Amino acid sequence: MKRIAIALVFTALTARADTLLILNKSDATLQFVDASSFETLGTVATGEGPHEVAVSDDGKIAVVANYGAGPNPGTTLSVIDVVARKQLRRFTLPGLLRPHGIAAVGTRFWFTAEGSRVVARYDAATNAIDFISGSGADVTHMIVVAPGEKTLYTANIGSNSVTVFDLSNSPRNILLKQIPVVQGPEGIDLAPDGSELWVASRAANGGISIIDPKSRTVARTLATTTKVANRVKFTIDGKFVLVSDAVANVLLVYDAATKEIIKSVEMSEGPSGILMAPDGKRAFVACAGAKKVAVVDTATFSVVHEIETGNVPDGLGYAR
Repeated sequence: MKRIAIALVFTALTARADTLLILNKSDATLQFVDASSFETLGTVATGEGPHEVAVSDDGKIAVVANYGAGPNPGTTLSVIDVVARKQLRRFTLPGLLRPHGIAAVGTRFWFTAEGSRVVARYDAATNAIDFISGSGADVTHMIVVAPGEKTLYTANIGSNSVTVFDLSNSPRNILLKQIPVVQGPEGIDLAPDGSELWVASRAANGGISIIDPKSRTVARTLATTTKVANRVKFTIDGKFVLVSDAVANVLLVYDAATKEIIKSVEMSEGPSGILMAPDGKRAFVACAGAKKVAVVDTATFSVVHEIETGNVPDGLGYAR
């Protein structure tokens, strides 16, 4: 009994708290925040202009896309030990410029290289790039990976399109389909059940394209009054869709079924990146101009807390 009790105490003492990861673009830092107390646990330096971050499924590794700043394109990924809160290595990309959108599957990290018009995959376990494919489009910005890694979607700001990568027969045969969508598509997300892909325009009143993944066509386009629709994110249960407007300083909440706005939530300056907590009870919204991350209660869609950050917070990640 003593051994069991000691083991339980040891487990409780060493259990890892959920951690929110916040990228501060202008500071080139990754900030670690306790997801329960919202206390900042530490920061680590990244490459210049870090824009997006993803966390491995086991919560141990985070990879940061170092986009670069101004005329200087970024060419690296920062590989971070989440538990120790330190950089393990700075991985230099093989001729790929401006890494941006990133998504993790296991210890594999899919990302866009906007300046090179490609998507690629970095395997943190082997410390190697094991996949590269051209997008056939300009300013390939954000990426969504469907379950199973057989289908990828990218929002291509410069081509007003979404590229569908069909990897069913990869690497022998990679099929691409370009879907024309709203002007300047940036925010993009796939419904949890895979039934719809929402893509928002960053242009004023630019609209939202809703793509049917089965037919790979635009099923519907929603009119909007947004000034800059920066990000799109489904809630975990798939019932609602959140859209951040970085200029109007609001978070719009759509009913996913009716496609109607049910609430407009006032935010601090520059709401941009959106992240859902894995339990679905909270959404985190990076308010870039205010140096804060808003914590939104998804039961009421109201801001219940604001986390102080560094300069220009945007990309968000979550480690369990």
